[in-house]
Amino acid sequence: MLVKTYASVVQGVDAQCITIEVNAGGSVAPGQKFYHLVGLPDKAVQEAQQRIEAAIKNIGYNYPRLKLVINMAPADIRKEGSSYDLPIALATLAATRQIPHEQLKDYIIMGELALDGGLRPIRGALPVAIQARKEKFKGIILPKENAREAAIVNDLEVYGIENLKEAAAFFAGENDLKPTVVNTREDFFDNQNIYDYDFSDVKGQENIKRALEIAAAGGHNLILVGPPGAGKTMLARRLPTILPPLSLYEALDTTKIHSVAGMMPNNAALVTTRPFRAPHHTISDVALVGGGSNPQPGEISLAHNGVLFLDELPEFKRSVLEVLRQPMEERFVTISRARIAVDYPASFMLIASMNPCPCGYYNHPDKDCVCGPGIVKRYLNKISGPLMDRIDLHVEVTPVSIDEISSTERTSETSEDVAKRVVKAREIQQERFKELKGIHCNAQMPSRMVREVCTLNQAGQVLLKKAMERLQLSARAYDRILKVARTAADLSASPEIKIGHLAEAIQYRSLDREDWAE
Repeated sequence: MLVKTYASVVQGVDAQCITIEVNAGGSVAPGQKFYHLVGLPDKAVQEAQQRIEAAIKNIGYNYPRLKLVINMAPADIRKEGSSYDLPIALATLAATRQIPHEQLKDYIIMGELALDGGLRPIRGALPVAIQARKEKFKGIILPKENAREAAIVNDLEVYGIENLKEAAAFFAGENDLKPTVVNTREDFFDNQNIYDYDFSDVKGQENIKRALEIAAAGGHNLILVGPPGAGKTMLARRLPTILPPLSLYEALDTTKIHSVAGMMPNNAALVTTRPFRAPHHTISDVALVGGGSNPQPGEISLAHNGVLFLDELPEFKRSVLEVLRQPMEERFVTISRARIAVDYPASFMLIASMNPCPCGYYNHPDKDCVCGPGIVKRYLNKISGPLMDRIDLHVEVTPVSIDEISSTERTSETSEDVAKRVVKAREIQQERFKELKGIHCNAQMPSRMVREVCTLNQAGQVLLKKAMERLQLSARAYDRILKVARTAADLSASPEIKIGHLAEAIQYRSLDREDWAE
């Protein structure tokens, strides 16, 4: 008997429906193979026979000794992973007339089987559910741990099950499963912007907080330069707390990436806070941008709609840093392989930190630098000029005095207070760019728009020209200064860029000063 079930293959952040055809019939001569699996399966799919056989027997059904031919169509798409165990097992039971087959056509079925018939979580539940609704399936059946994630898709019945026996009984009409229901908006807003850190934890460093506020308001990249223990990492970790809350669309977009990467916690529905990714400096370029035979998202895509923090920037391999340049500009990354090319979104804010020199104490107010002549310059040259040009704000971090640390009189602003100003600035920018697709904040402006949006008066033009000549800045740095100045003006709700806004933007180009590393 021939029976069809339906599953999905995930490519990038999208899914594609596949048909699993199982034909059972015909005797098998002694010594001949009775199990035939075709349709470009990988090793994990080929090994499904042993898992399926043990699971079927352990839940009380019979595993057939008939000739089984299993085809996974379309045959030109590679099927990878163990999430096809459940649809193959159910199709096998239906093809051998142990369960009815009539309802199988109405559902997308996914799940990895344990030998006792239990189910283990899968990757990509959200893209699979979205595709199931698009292709007008009645529902989706998958492991219970993935049910809430899939259930955020409306107009789709989502059944989370714990084992193969539950699924078989459901199609046999022996049990009545209840679909998982998630109030997406309620779940999203109840868990929005819950962070373990807060700006009020930071004593002093008011100028650095101001730079972070500007970075958050305009979506600008930023680098913090300072000695060990000055608070660079502590400040960077608090940046997501002052960013505007994720919109529901951004949350869905971010959840799809984390789902494909298998990084969603069990029983979670949505990513509700801005991602903060901090890879170690030994990371490879493939791990950073994504890759593999079946391309998986890298750290830059996992940081989509959030923050990518690179601590000790010069310690990263140069090849790793250079692959960042294109995604920082395009806000997506294309991973090409012989059979497939996948686009992953990568719209992130880059926050980097570094010591000013190998010993860490160049320009320190109290400690002497022990680095020899030219060492500081060589240390900075580990970071290429084109990459540094793409970082809008260069900020020097100095250690906080013991008096400020021990003071109990002054309390810092909370993240909530700062975020209110950031949100107002972002609202101004959204109104400014409402007619433009893909541009939501000042940092995303293309060069052609900078001249239109960031106009200067006569005094401002003179000031910027002198700064460009003295600091020997590139054309890209010129645009960066104008963008940052525009953000500073938005924070003060000023329709014009004033001299103060421009001067503040220029001072955030510390590493461009010709005397900085002399």
